[in-house]
Amino acid sequence: MNTADLDTLMVVIRFGSFAAAARELNVDPSSVSRTVAALEEELGTRLFQRSTRQLAVTEAGAVLAQRLGPLLEELQEIRDAATESAARVQGTLRVTVSNTFGQQRIVPLLPAFCREHPALDIDLILADEIVDLVAERIDVAVRLGALHDSSLVAVPLLKTRYRVVASPAWLQRRGAPLAAPQELQDCDCLAFSIPEFRERWLFRPIGGGAKLAVTIKPRVLMTNGLALREVTLAGLGASLLPDWLVGDDLAAGRLVDLFPRHDVAVVDAPTGAWLVYPSRSYVPAKVRAFIDFVRRAIRETSSGVNDTARP
Repeated sequence: MNTADLDTLMVVIRFGSFAAAARELNVDPSSVSRTVAALEEELGTRLFQRSTRQLAVTEAGAVLAQRLGPLLEELQEIRDAATESAARVQGTLRVTVSNTFGQQRIVPLLPAFCREHPALDIDLILADEIVDLVAERIDVAVRLGALHDSSLVAVPLLKTRYRVVASPAWLQRRGAPLAAPQELQDCDCLAFSIPEFRERWLFRPIGGGAKLAVTIKPRVLMTNGLALREVTLAGLGASLLPDWLVGDDLAAGRLVDLFPRHDVAVVDAPTGAWLVYPSRSYVPAKVRAFIDFVRRAIRETSSGVNDTARP
């Protein structure tokens, strides 16, 4: 077995079809099929169950993939260590980040990052679900909110403050400002469609005081923060959004912070953004370069919007 064939196998498992793997690898589907067939013949076992409509990993294939992931990762580290002897940041960097944070804060940084590292290719995966970094061979991820996987190395990127915001037009139609968070129970609210955001918002007076949980009844639910910001700007209702998304709108007066004297959250845990990568003794130069660049750029662009996390 050679590593190129094993890499192909892992791509097929990740994408679930020969055709999708071929598009990812930029080769002919028949080439991918022949590679997998040759591996099955060499191993003496089927790695996939095939039908006209579906490709399913067998138990043997799943066991092989589970063992292969860390081995191929370690081999890539060895390659990186060898090629980095010339102190060049090169190869392919696989990054995953949520759609909204990625489009708002990471994508705008990529042109400058790529100019700084011309020998490095970027594979950016915009996905709102939590991606398994080891199984998907991800180099670095941006994670929002509380972290749960203690096996990963987490570097603080950005502190987040949530705001309940609405447009001036919505406030004008309402006729009066909101005097207390409890009044949101009778307002048109807009929310993310995940339970933590659509059921209740937690308020605590800045400087100390009792925490207040306000149950909301959203008029509109959405899965995308950029879309939620747009309907808020259009005056459809009040929404709970992070300052990194609406800071410019607040500064320009396009949106109004309805409760500036309160900290607002959806879970009783610290909020923020983190740069996360698999725990290992060797960190490739491309990962270090990305982390250093993004932290520096976010710190510079976040002045006046929120406090940036310190090392």
